[in-house]
Amino acid sequence: MPFSCSTIRPYRIGAVVFGLVFALLMTDRVGLIDRLLQRQSLPEASASAVSERSTWMNIFQNNRKIGFSHAVVSREDQGIVLEQTLFMRINTMGMVHSIHLKTEGRMNPDLTLAGFRFSMSSGRFEFSATGAVEGDRLIVQTENEGSRRRLEVPLASKPYLAAGIFDAIWASGVEPGMRKVVPVFDPATMGQEPVAVEVIGIEPVQIMGKTVQAHKVVLDFKGVYQEAWIGEGGEILRQKGFLGIMLEKTDRESALFGLPVEASEDMTEAVSISSNVDLSRARELDRLRVEISGIDLQRLDLGGSRQQMTGSVLTVTKESLEGLPQRLTDEALDALADPYLSPTPFIQSDHPRIRKLAGEVTAKSRTPLERVRLLLAWIHSNIEQRPVVSMPDALATLQNRVGDCNEHAVLMAALARAAGVPAEIEAGLVYLRGRFFYHAWNRVYVGRWITVDALFDQIPADVSHIRLAAGSPEQQVDLMSVIGRVRLTVLEPGAGEAQNAQR
Repeated sequence: MPFSCSTIRPYRIGAVVFGLVFALLMTDRVGLIDRLLQRQSLPEASASAVSERSTWMNIFQNNRKIGFSHAVVSREDQGIVLEQTLFMRINTMGMVHSIHLKTEGRMNPDLTLAGFRFSMSSGRFEFSATGAVEGDRLIVQTENEGSRRRLEVPLASKPYLAAGIFDAIWASGVEPGMRKVVPVFDPATMGQEPVAVEVIGIEPVQIMGKTVQAHKVVLDFKGVYQEAWIGEGGEILRQKGFLGIMLEKTDRESALFGLPVEASEDMTEAVSISSNVDLSRARELDRLRVEISGIDLQRLDLGGSRQQMTGSVLTVTKESLEGLPQRLTDEALDALADPYLSPTPFIQSDHPRIRKLAGEVTAKSRTPLERVRLLLAWIHSNIEQRPVVSMPDALATLQNRVGDCNEHAVLMAALARAAGVPAEIEAGLVYLRGRFFYHAWNRVYVGRWITVDALFDQIPADVSHIRLAAGSPEQQVDLMSVIGRVRLTVLEPGAGEAQNAQR
């Protein structure tokens, strides 16, 4: 039976922001300060400049301790080894999640990446990956819910490990005024990202009751700034970043047995946006016009398909389901095969379990649209709608039968592709009870591209779904530049009768 957004309990809307937040915090992701800077390696670095050490840090959000981390740096014949563990308690939609993450990186004598191990666990969800650099490729093995996958990541240049970037900065010489853009491998997206570094100068900082002279470094991940204070030997003393998060050096006793670890503020609510118009009947609207401000619109995927951008005004028009073909032509499928039908490390559309389920669910379908309807209905009925913190993964979602919008979207993409329907993931904002929340959903090709939402069982999705990014995890991290900054003003709710195609 159809339902409106106002009938959905608030915790059921998962926020895509959390996957991005953890990717940022847990792997020390950093990005581009100035897109015009020339990409280049750091000056020649030497592992001998990096001190062997064991560093404990408390993690705070707005003065509330929400976790701790431990990093051990040791030398070996061919460079250094970094072992980093992290624990956090995160509140999402009133539910608290305990997050454990571990990164082990092996760095060459010049501090570039030689190999890594990475794992993340939260409740029922676990993900791990290992990798090694071989020439101009990074060979990666991922494992999730017993499923293993091998992939090759092409390398344009020798990368640095995200978690070891501060050691590389130190070892290359932290001269005030130095600005470099360097390649960093990020285990969260299994990709290579450009990293900009700017050394500000030397500043005094209070650490464990003492004043210490430290080198201040500023990093910027697609508009999200991080500040770090680096001590002798490359040790991080303090780090400030996204959503009021701060890491500060402490001792083992304080990290483990000092202030108790509390849950963070409710991050979903904290980054949501108040609406100036009641859109509780969004499913009945044909069109929505909003003015977007406070951000660089050029960074985002705002125009195209059902969205039209004119200046700062975005118009979202509900799609029609009339006149769709009975079948997809071979020519259309061939043109869309890569990337919309291809498997990825997190959208395992070629896995036997995914293919078997897709075949069973869509067995009685006669058209691509019917296949999509059946898949949406199965996911909506069989995947528990509950916030989780994980690396969104189709196979793990199917195994655990629980997830928020991220999990619903990756599973829908995998099942649709396995059923021969081109699909991708979109991310952005959706209206619920007076506010716009960060959300993820899908776009499927059924003769035309149609927006669908597996969490809400909507086809087409209502016009309050505002796409900000689409495609791969690397492309979706562009959302980092808008979280906490974007402003929306609803100009025209588009009141009127819903299209005949509405369910």
